[in-house]
Amino acid sequence: MYNGSSDGEAHEASQRRIPPASSMLWVRNLRRYIGSGAGLGSEALMELEIKRILLDIFKEKQQKSAEAGTLPSFYKKKPEEGSISHRVQRLAKYRFLKKESDLLLNADDLDAMWVCLRENCVIDETTGAEKMNYEDFCHIASVCTEQIGTKCRRFFSPSNFMKFEKDESGRIAILPFYLYVMRTVSLTQARIDMSELDEDSDGFLQPHEMEAYIRGLIPNLAQLRDMPAAFVQMYCRIAAHKFFFFCDPHRRGKACIKKILLSNCLQELMELHQESEEEVTDTEQAENWFSLTSAQRICDMFLALDKDMNGTLSKQELREYADGTLTEIFIERAFDEHVRRGKGGGGNAREMDFESFLDFVLALENKDTPEGLTYLFRCLDLNGRGFLTTADIHTLFRDVHQKWIEGGNYELCIEDVRDEIWDMVKPADPLKITLSDLLSCKQGGTVASMLIDVRGFWAHDNRENLLQEEEEPEEE
Repeated sequence: MYNGSSDGEAHEASQRRIPPASSMLWVRNLRRYIGSGAGLGSEALMELEIKRILLDIFKEKQQKSAEAGTLPSFYKKKPEEGSISHRVQRLAKYRFLKKESDLLLNADDLDAMWVCLRENCVIDETTGAEKMNYEDFCHIASVCTEQIGTKCRRFFSPSNFMKFEKDESGRIAILPFYLYVMRTVSLTQARIDMSELDEDSDGFLQPHEMEAYIRGLIPNLAQLRDMPAAFVQMYCRIAAHKFFFFCDPHRRGKACIKKILLSNCLQELMELHQESEEEVTDTEQAENWFSLTSAQRICDMFLALDKDMNGTLSKQELREYADGTLTEIFIERAFDEHVRRGKGGGGNAREMDFESFLDFVLALENKDTPEGLTYLFRCLDLNGRGFLTTADIHTLFRDVHQKWIEGGNYELCIEDVRDEIWDMVKPADPLKITLSDLLSCKQGGTVASMLIDVRGFWAHDNRENLLQEEEEPEEE
């Protein structure tokens, strides 16, 4: 028993004397050595490196996803034609526009407002103008509200009264105020009508939508009521093109409704509301692009130039425009910059269609506008560098000089004309003329005429005589 007891005690004592592996110094040092990666082989190090790279990529993607979630949505797919969402959208649009239309003053309401204004105003003893002070303004507002309804109340706000010029007594004239109301109603109605035609409800009108709007206006425009039915489609095409020439400068094929409403084109079109055509001279009708006379003139001009009657104009045919006074280099540049090449390719396949011809005519008839001058500057910029040098001016005017001499005029020095153009423009950089220089000098249209049209140069050269001829009839 003694021996057995001694053996068991000895075994237990030996177990107590052996420390755990984790407490051994060499074990701790080995684990520390391996954990640092210094004792690993090349394959193990490669696996650790790959794991670290993948973890970094995962974290980077997570961060990008989190940041992308905070960005606002900039694209929303339009509903498909005939879908429920499309029908709901059209119904909501129809109800909204109907509600806005019901809030507008009609012709009878405007007549009643004018009667109220005249009955409750005072006559200025000095000028004889009909005026009202703020107390009269508030009183008229109450009377109009009783007769017309609350829809006229928004025009009689204090801020509207402050918009108009006041005399020493703080009174405003009733006529400018009434014209302001009429114009506001007219523009709002125009916006509602255009929005109804805006099929995709993006705030822009495409050419066929603009043509539909003009077609709907024709019965209400006094000077267009007698238009032949066969000419209506062509007229709408010509009229709509001017809106896109001025309201779609980047040629995206759509014009912003807000820009159309604020443009001079709409105001020019609305001038055709005048009942009496006798008050409008033939010259004024020809100058108004939207008049029936002007539209017929454009069609007749195109048909007269189209000798082969193929529906397009070649360079040779376009040279007859304006009795052949335009220079050949300008015709060439107009085709290079503003006429698309035909499908067959080659120089002979490039001809000017009717839409391009309308742009051409609009640019020449509106040379003083930014849009017209931009069109012409691209033709004048022979090398496409965005500016004109003295060499460019010399090259451009050389053709004008040739036509000038052929017309039996006196000899002139091209260098003198070049210097005169430089004095007229006064460019920011004395070595070159940019489009910005032509726009800021307020004589860009005159400069362009001098460089592309011998008749334009003649008008500039004889400007003093022309001014005297205009003044003489006025004095008589």
